[in-house]
Amino acid sequence: MKKSRLFIAALACFFMQSVSTFADDMIIPASQLPAAATNFVKTNFPGQAISYASVDRDFSGTKYEVTLNNGVELDFDKSGTWDKVDCNFSAVPANLVPANIANYVKTNFPGTSIIKIDKERYGYDIELSNDLELKFNKKGQLMNIDD
Repeated sequence: MKKSRLFIAALACFFMQSVSTFADDMIIPASQLPAAATNFVKTNFPGQAISYASVDRDFSGTKYEVTLNNGVELDFDKSGTWDKVDCNFSAVPANLVPANIANYVKTNFPGTSIIKIDKERYGYDIELSNDLELKFNKKGQLMNIDD
């Protein structure tokens, strides 16, 4: 009985170590990013170099994380399609924000800019320069405001 418990405990530890090793981020050269991610950076952040890139492989799939030399943080899916753009203190490129969301922000929060946009299953999470977080559905309709 004690031997089987010990065996199960050892097996559980081995499994947990394997999972944690598998899920670790690995720094990669920018040349190993999907072409779509590299083109996204060149198109939307001209003149900015990739400071570092990493790949995260886990049970939910493969994700790439990129930080530009100006501190902008980008997340991409396995094919290189953007998932999150965090410009920290500067505005997200306007072409990345759906028009109805941009219009809502411009009308209801004049003088602010969108500094982060994150695609979610239900729609978009937006962070404004005044630290408000807005959640929009896929149709661009406001669902929630969090301060």
